[in-house]
Amino acid sequence: MSDSRRYWVGFNLVKGIGAVRMRRLLDAFGDLEAAWNAPTESLVSAGLGHKLAQGVAQARGSVDLDRVWEELQNKGIQVITWEDEAYPRRLREIDQPPPVLYLRGTLLPDDEWAVAIVGTRRITPYGRQITTDIAAHLASRGVTVVSGLARGVDAAAHQAALEAGGRTLAVLGSGVDRVYPPEHRRLAEQVVQRGALISDYPLGTQPDAVNFPPRNRIISGLSIAVVIVEAGEQSGALITANFAAEQGRDVFAVPGNINAPQSIGTNRLIQQGARPFLNMEELLETLNLTLISEHRQARQALPADEVELRLLDLLSSQPLHVDEIRTQADLPIERVTAALTMMELKGMVRQVGGMHYVSVREASGDYSPDQG
Repeated sequence: MSDSRRYWVGFNLVKGIGAVRMRRLLDAFGDLEAAWNAPTESLVSAGLGHKLAQGVAQARGSVDLDRVWEELQNKGIQVITWEDEAYPRRLREIDQPPPVLYLRGTLLPDDEWAVAIVGTRRITPYGRQITTDIAAHLASRGVTVVSGLARGVDAAAHQAALEAGGRTLAVLGSGVDRVYPPEHRRLAEQVVQRGALISDYPLGTQPDAVNFPPRNRIISGLSIAVVIVEAGEQSGALITANFAAEQGRDVFAVPGNINAPQSIGTNRLIQQGARPFLNMEELLETLNLTLISEHRQARQALPADEVELRLLDLLSSQPLHVDEIRTQADLPIERVTAALTMMELKGMVRQVGGMHYVSVREASGDYSPDQG
C-alpha cells in the first residue's frame, strides 16, 4: 500500500506551496493524493492560482514520487507531516507550522523540553565559554538543546550538549542531505546519533542564503525559550529572537561588552525587553525546568498511544493471558507483547506468572484518552 506522505513530499517540491496553500488543498480535496491527481482547473479553484497550478502539473509530469520516496527510505530519512502524531507538539502550535519535516535521527517525547541557543558565527572566547556552560548545564538536566549547526555559537552549543551526554536538534537551511558548513559533517553525524537533523526543505536543497531566515522560525518553534549568546547588529540570531517573541517564547540575551560588535544585538535585545541572562538558576526557574523530572514521571504513568489505551481497557485486577489479550485487542501478537513490556516498565501493568497480566491502576486512576 502506498504511503500517503509521498504526496506531501510532492507538493513540498513545488516552490510556492507552503502552509497556507497546503491547508487550502486539504480543505478542497480532503487529502493530498486527490489534490496531486486533480485537474489543473480544480487546483486553480482550490486557490492555488494559475501559475502554481501549472507548477503542480509540471511537477506531476516530471517527478517520480515512488522513486523520491524510495530515495528517502534508502537514506534513512523520515518524513513527518501535520497528520502524524510524531509532529512536534510545540512546533504545531505556531502560526503556519511547516507542513512537512524531513528528519535524520530521532525525535523523542522528551524533546518537548527544549531550549534554543543561537548567536553569531564570529564567536568570541567569552561567547564560546558562555555557550558551552549554558548548553552543557541544560543537557545535563535533560533539556534538549536546539540550534542551527552554523559556525560559531550554534556549533559550540551542539558540541557542548553532546559532550554533556545530552540531546540536541539541528535545524538546517538546506536539505538534510546537504550539511552546511561542510566542515560540520562529523558534528552533524554526532547530532544524528543523539538527536536529529531537521529541515522543511526537500532533499537536495542547497544552503542558499534566503533559506536561513525562514528556518529560524522552526528553531524557536521547537523550543520553550531562546537564548541569544552573541549577535551583531545584522545577525540572523536576531531574526530567531523576533520569531520567538511572536510565538510567545521567552527570549534571553547574554549581556556583553558595549564596545564589542558581537554584543550590539544582544544588548539591544535587552534594551527592547528581552530577559538578560545572568545565571543558569534564573533560566531554569523562569521556565519551570526545575520540575522536568516530575513532568516526565507524570507522563510515563500515562498511556503513550492507542495500543496502550486499548490494552488498559482490557486489563483489570483479574489475570489475563497474553493470548487472550491479543484476541480481545485484535492486534498482532508482537505489538501486544511490545506494548505490555513497555507498560510494565512504566508501572502500568504487572505480569503475575505464566504470561498473565493485571492492571496496576489505582481505584481512582482510570485512564482515558483525554489524559494522553
